Amino acid sequence: MGPTIKLNSGHEMPQVGFGLWKVANATAADTVYNAIKVGYRLFDGACDYGNEKECGEGVARAIKDGLVKREDLFITSKLWPVFEDGDKVEPAIRRSLSDWGLDYFDLYLIHFPGALKYVDPAVRYPPGWFYDGKSEIVRSNTPMHVTWAAMEELVAKGLTKSIGISNFQAQLIYDMLRYAKIPPAALQIEHHPYLVQQELLNLAKAEGIAVTAYSSFGPASFLEFGFKHAQALVPLMKDDLITSLAAKYGKQPSQILLRWATQRGLAVIPKTVRPEVMAQNLDCTGFDLEQADLDSITAKDANIRFNQPSNYFPTDKMWIFA
Repeated sequence: MGPTIKLNSGHEMPQVGFGLWKVANATAADTVYNAIKVGYRLFDGACDYGNEKECGEGVARAIKDGLVKREDLFITSKLWPVFEDGDKVEPAIRRSLSDWGLDYFDLYLIHFPGALKYVDPAVRYPPGWFYDGKSEIVRSNTPMHVTWAAMEELVAKGLTKSIGISNFQAQLIYDMLRYAKIPPAALQIEHHPYLVQQELLNLAKAEGIAVTAYSSFGPASFLEFGFKHAQALVPLMKDDLITSLAAKYGKQPSQILLRWATQRGLAVIPKTVRPEVMAQNLDCTGFDLEQADLDSITAKDANIRFNQPSNYFPTDKMWIFA
C-alpha cells in the first residue's frame, strides 16, 4: 500500500483513493475490481451515488479471487441529509453496509450538514434532495449534536471504525468540537486550484482532522451539469501553468494537480474508468514539486465553488456555504 494518513481515531487511511461518484451502475463492479488490481485500496462511496451494491460486488469478486482481504481495504460511505435524524442514522448505515456486502466501514461521513425531512427508503432510494422527489426541500429540525451522537454510537457498535464530516465549514466544526465525544477523524471538501479553502485547511490541521480533497480536477467534473461558471473556465488539465509543470516534471497534468494536494498533506480520491489512467493517478506521491511551483498553483485560487446545492437546482433553503 502507498502512503497513508494517520487519523485521530488511530487508524491509517490511504492518501490516494478512488472516488465512486458518477461511476455508472453498469460498470461499477468492473471499475472497482480493476482499480483494486491496479493497486487502489481506498474506495470513497456514498448512499447518494446509487451504486453501492455494484461497488460491493466488485469488492467481493476481488476478495474471492484472492487479490485482497477485507482488512486490506479502506471503504468510506456517507450519510445523506434525509437520514440525519438521530433514530435514522443507524438504519442508514446498515442499508449501505448491506448494499456493499460488508460488516463495517472504515470511515462513515455526514455527507452534507443540514438535516432534511426523512424519506423512507421504501418510497425512494437513494432519496435525493427533494422530499417529494421533484422540487420540494423540507428541512428537519434535528440539530447537528443529535446526529453526531448517533454517529458516535455507530463506532461503539462496530459499524464503522472512524467517523467524519463532508462539506462542513468552520463555525459548525468548532461547535461540534465542543460537544463531540469522538472528534471528526476526517473532513472531505471540494479542493482544487480554483477553490483552495486555505483557512479551512488551517483549521483542520490545527484540530487534528485529516482532509480529503474531492473534485481535484476542478470544473471537469461539472461540465455535464451545464454549469456556466465551469464552462467559462480554462480546464485545469489544459491550464498553461499546469501543463508547463507537467512538461517540467515529465508527468501528466492530472498527476501535477494530485501531487499539489498530496504534497501539502491532503488525501485525494480521483476517478477514472481507464486502467492506464488509474495507474497514473495512483502514482502521484512518488515525486515532489518545488515549493515555488506549489505556491504558484495555490495562487490560482479564485474561490470558485462547483459542488453546492444551489448550482444544481433553484433553492432558497440550502445555502450551506454562505
